[in-house]
Amino acid sequence: MISWRLAVPAVLCAAAVAGCITYFVTPVPPQLVAADQRLPPILPNVTARPDTGISTNTQRQSVEDHATAYQRAAEAILGRAQNAKASADEPLVTGRIPLPKKRPIPRS
Repeated sequence: MISWRLAVPAVLCAAAVAGCITYFVTPVPPQLVAADQRLPPILPNVTARPDTGISTNTQRQSVEDHATAYQRAAEAILGRAQNAKASADEPLVTGRIPLPKKRPIPRS
């Protein structure tokens, strides 16, 4: 006779395996795609109007500007790293660390 401790997990495992096999074997229903869909219209080029004061011309920064900004940021980061390293060299605790004393259990 098979015990319930063996039968219940065996049935659950068989159901899980059957579900996985069904999932991988069942074909996926085809997705319907309408063939007569058109692409959205292309937006026209917008030019600035003199009365609005908005300009569409954007000035691009040169490579040199980017390089100098990168150098300034790197120098700032490295300057902070030297200070952090200097404070990390000294020991944090030099003496004995006092431990808390045990307190008696309150009796009521």
